[in-house]
Amino acid sequence: MLMEIADGIATITLNRPKALNALNTAMLNELKEAVLAAEAAVEAAVLIITGAGEKAFVAGADIAQMRELTTLEGRRMTMLGQEVFQIIENIEKPVIAAVNGFALGGGCELAMACDIRIAAENAKFGQPEVNLGIIPGFGGTQRLPRLIGRGRAKYYILTGEMIPAAAAFELGLADRVVKAGELLEVCREVAGTIAGKAPVAVRMAKRAINRGLDVDLASGVAYEAEAYTTAFSTADRVEGMSAFLAKRAAAFQGK
Repeated sequence: MLMEIADGIATITLNRPKALNALNTAMLNELKEAVLAAEAAVEAAVLIITGAGEKAFVAGADIAQMRELTTLEGRRMTMLGQEVFQIIENIEKPVIAAVNGFALGGGCELAMACDIRIAAENAKFGQPEVNLGIIPGFGGTQRLPRLIGRGRAKYYILTGEMIPAAAAFELGLADRVVKAGELLEVCREVAGTIAGKAPVAVRMAKRAINRGLDVDLASGVAYEAEAYTTAFSTADRVEGMSAFLAKRAAAFQGK
């Protein structure tokens, strides 16, 4: 696992290119540590997660390891994967998945746990677990229907069919598709744009969206009002509105 922080952006790279960045237990634990470290880093406002090499973001879980697991050990691995991806989904800082190639199985589930998915034009998504006699276990049966709808999620999970980047964009699984050589540059541009916004407002917006997806509409808008009030109470709100009226760039301080 590699991590670097520059210009307010933490970039985490899953670094097993010879294994197409397949997720084993050690990788999941390293990813958890890296994400928590990036969340705690005051100099980082946004995270980017990507895979080493040109072939894969994450080609899936490590089948060689999984083949040897007992049922109890398999459950423990599934619970670990779910824990790590829930951390990614729920940290306050926005997380961008830079999907550079295969995002299959656990790789697709990792991408879906991120807030924004930007894919290289050669990327391929999918949940092919039924080919292995299992089902998605890191949240795929829950996040994919929320992103692309119940029927389409059932189609792709039950057939194991891969989803090319262009189709993923049409389905709403990918938010942008760019040339492979421009992927990280575009992700950094998007991350830089987000990093330039009012930090508390960004955090409250992410929290309100996530919370609202799990409750009824009335409860969601009630939570939105509380998140709005939190943002409204900040000095950044005064600065942002003052800058707008003065027709100048805002200087946000995260307060």
